[in-house]
Formats: sequence, structure tokens, C-alpha cells
Amino acid sequence: MLNSTGELEFSNEEDPEIISQLTSLALSDGKSSAGAPEKTGYPDSVYVMAANIFQGIRIEKSAQKVLIKYGNEPLRSFSESEDQSFQRLSYELAFSALKYQDILETILIDSCIFPSTTIPDHLSSLIIVMLYDFQDRKFQTRVLSDNEESISEVQEVENLLNSFKIKLAAALARCRIKHDALSIYHILPETVRKQELRASTLPLYAWINTCKISPEEVYNNLKRRGYNKVKSVLHVDDKVFAVDQHCYDVLIFPSHLKNDLINIDLFKDYKLIFQDKSRSLAVHSVKALLNMDDDILMVNTGSWYTVAHMSILTNSNTSKVFVCGVQSQAKDPDLKTLFTKMGCKNIEILRETFINIESKDHRLQKVKVILLLPRCSGLGVSNPVEFILNEHEDTEFLKDHSQGGISVDKLHILAQQQYEQLTHAMKFTKAQAVVYCTCSVCPEENEAVVKKALEFPDLGNKVQPYSGTLLRQCL
Repeated sequence: MLNSTGELEFSNEEDPEIISQLTSLALSDGKSSAGAPEKTGYPDSVYVMAANIFQGIRIEKSAQKVLIKYGNEPLRSFSESEDQSFQRLSYELAFSALKYQDILETILIDSCIFPSTTIPDHLSSLIIVMLYDFQDRKFQTRVLSDNEESISEVQEVENLLNSFKIKLAAALARCRIKHDALSIYHILPETVRKQELRASTLPLYAWINTCKISPEEVYNNLKRRGYNKVKSVLHVDDKVFAVDQHCYDVLIFPSHLKNDLINIDLFKDYKLIFQDKSRSLAVHSVKALLNMDDDILMVNTGSWYTVAHMSILTNSNTSKVFVCGVQSQAKDPDLKTLFTKMGCKNIEILRETFINIESKDHRLQKVKVILLLPRCSGLGVSNPVEFILNEHEDTEFLKDHSQGGISVDKLHILAQQQYEQLTHAMKFTKAQAVVYCTCSVCPEENEAVVKKALEFPDLGNKVQPYSGTLLRQCL
């Protein structure tokens, strides 16, 4: 069983009035909670998955500053759920804990839970994520469903935190007062707070799979479900949608409708697909450059939905969509199943990484446009959790976003990789255009990379040299 210094001394001191007074000083966000649904906690399996995610991305500190030790082994997962809603809850909880890691560690130490010789190191990550949720619920008891499977480690950590309820609430209030902040939300870096604000106000984007349904059928389907078509969804709380001004097959919804939309057949049947607009804009930019029988080469696609969208936009042509860098044949059955369900027929997967493909490769002689979606800092992404789930990004992506930026060294490494891929793309002499798309707002990954690549001397024997066209701030 878990216990810590002074646990017994404080285990019977719970006073609802004291808790209420302390938590009023220490709300976890900067917005009014009036009208918001009361938070009741998560299933045990979400805490375990969130703890394992946090364990892999937590901010490591120098040996002199370490007061809480974390183990190296992940907790045993009792659920391998592929349900995206389950994963989303786990990633969101882990990301929230990561943003507040310093504050949460301070609270645990100030409340005398740590340092402790009786708490196993491998449970530290679970304590952190559960403490974040505990204070987010204003230290109220978690509501459990009757059919929920309990996990012993979660139950033990929950009992520990409950026994320190008053001390934790007091430590949180002192932390807020120390920083002269209205809430711990206001202790976060300004860049992180601005990102959260953007994420809460940005609309949802979804593209129409025109291989399975026409736009008019989608409009009518949504109207039957009570959705109204409008010109703009900004500042609208009703069930509405609008057609994007840049991409004719992209619909826009207010963000609060996500949970309602994911349960309708249009999304379950791959007739509507949620995806960041930057990806839709990229494939539409490619489509505008193609003739009927031109092929496309896609590099670093991230989400397979991007590949599917490119395929569907060229479905009426004789074009082929080549996708490079898929090295694991184990993915083939899943990919083929996905593409079949979506109605995609013109996709060919190449095993080689892009840099290892020769510009004279016989398979690619009809490629006229290369779509390059390089790995980037992603600092233009407002909702990193959604981006990870949709674009299959590495969880390290969350660590950078929790701090509001990345190191100069890492930015330089990314820019160099982007430059190498862009100059390699420009060596394909039969290609007439390269569409280069990042999710970064850093000039070092955008204008600077393109400018440097255009100065590259060895671009093969192109009859007409490349010139740069910049498209920004349309999202």
C-alpha cells in the first residue's frame, strides 16, 4: 500500500468547507466554469495510459534538482483500446500534466507526499496525472461507473491523494498566491496560454469523400440532423456548418460540436473526415497543378487521410499517387483495408525513404508534382493532441508545445532536414512543381528553407528553373 510521511496524521481532517475555500483560490483554468459540465474523473485505464504517455515525455531535470524520482518501466496496461476517444482523453490528460509538471511536483513536495521512501518510483507518473485531474475536479470525489474495471495501482494512488486532500488544496492555493496569479493557468508561459485560447476558439475542419458521397448529399444529410448551412461559423453556438472558401470539399463546424459529429454515420462511414485544414490546402494546391495523367509523389505524409484525400481528388484522372517511406510491410493489410473503405484505387506505396530514391527512378517518370510535408516544429498547430492523433506525430511533439517553443538547436536540425529533402525533390527533372507545406510559423522552416534551396546549384538539367511562390496566413 502507498503511504507517505504524515499520511495518517492528516487522513481524517477532511472538511468540505475548508476544501471549498481553498479550491476557490486555485482553479486550473483561467475561464469561468459557469454552465460547464461538472468534471467527474476518468476510467482507471485512462489514468494508466496517460501516466505511460507522461512518463515518456516528462521534462527531465538535472540530478541536483530532482526531488521526485520517476521509474523507467511503464505501468501494465489493462486496455489496448484503439478507440480514439479513449486515446484522446489519455493524451489530453498527459499533456495537461506535462504543462503543469513543475507546479504539480511543487504541490506534492509542499504537501509532504514527497520525498518518500515508501512510494515506488514507477508510480510517480501516475500520481502526477491523477493529481492534475484531482485539482481540476476541485478535489471532489471521482464518480465511478458500476461496470468499470478497477486497477489496483489507480485505487492506491487515489486513496493516497484523498488522504492528503486538505494539504494538497492548501499547497495549490499557496502556489497561486506565490505567483500572484488568479489561477495556476496564469502561471503558464504566455505562448502556451495563447495556444490554449486559439485551440478553444478554432473551428473544426472536415473534408468530403466525394468517392462515396456528393457535397449536396452531405449538406442534406446534415440539414436532416438539425444543422444549418451558414457563411461563417465564428462566434456561433448553434448546430451550423459552412463551406471553406479555399477548398470546395472542406466543411467547417464550430468546435463544440465535435462529440456530436463523431457519432454520426457520415464520419463512421468515411464520408466525412476530420483533418487539419493545412493538409487539405496542400492536396488542393497539388491538384491545381496537375493535368489528367500526371502522377504525384508524396513525401512524409503523416496521416494516411492526406494520402486518401489526394487519391480522391485525382480519382477521375489516370494519375497515380506514389507514397514513399512506408518501410513496414506489416502495415499493408491495415492500409489496404482503409483505402478500400474510402474508395481509393490509385495509390502505390514505395518502401524506400525519399532521400534514397533516385530522380531517374523508372517508376516516377510521369511524376509532375511532388508534395513534401516535412517533419517540422509544428509551432503553428493550436491543438497538439488532435494533431498527434490525426497525423501520427511522435509524442515528443507534446513536450515542445508544453513549453511554448523548441530549442534553437532542434530548430536548426529540423531546418537542415527540410532543406535536404527540398533540394532532393528539386533534382527530379521531370517534376514541374514542388509543393512544400509545414505546420510551423517559424521563418527558419519556411521562407529561409525555400530561399536557401532556390540557391542550390545542382538541380539537374531542368529546362526552366524553380521559382518560389509563398502562400501564408490563409488558414
